[in-house]
Amino acid sequence: MKINKKTEKILRYILGVLFAFAALNAFGGGYYGLAGAEGVPLEWLEGSPFDSYFIPSLFLLIVMGGSFLTASIANFAGWKRARLISMLTALLAFVWIAVQVSIIGYISWMQPATVIFGVIVLAVAWFSPRM
Repeated sequence: MKINKKTEKILRYILGVLFAFAALNAFGGGYYGLAGAEGVPLEWLEGSPFDSYFIPSLFLLIVMGGSFLTASIANFAGWKRARLISMLTALLAFVWIAVQVSIIGYISWMQPATVIFGVIVLAVAWFSPRM
């Protein structure tokens, strides 16, 4: 599919904004969890390998937040591999949510919102040109 430069730039900026928003969300959620996750029941972790939210929060903050931030920067900066980074990061978000739901079940509107985010990112990245 041939896309003109203006459309390419718009698609990159859409991805950049989506990933920046996701990074902000992951950093906030990770920080909240590391700060004690006040108001979040520990019962949700029953049957999981975790006895606190420390490790999942650290993963959310560093791995997810870092991946989202990297994908955002890649798109805004027009990195050669921005499309690939976007797709891999969206797949990572799917894995994160799949593991989360398999461990604690469906507990928040954020879980399907993350899946929808991943679908949108994959669709936009798919139609972005290979740089």
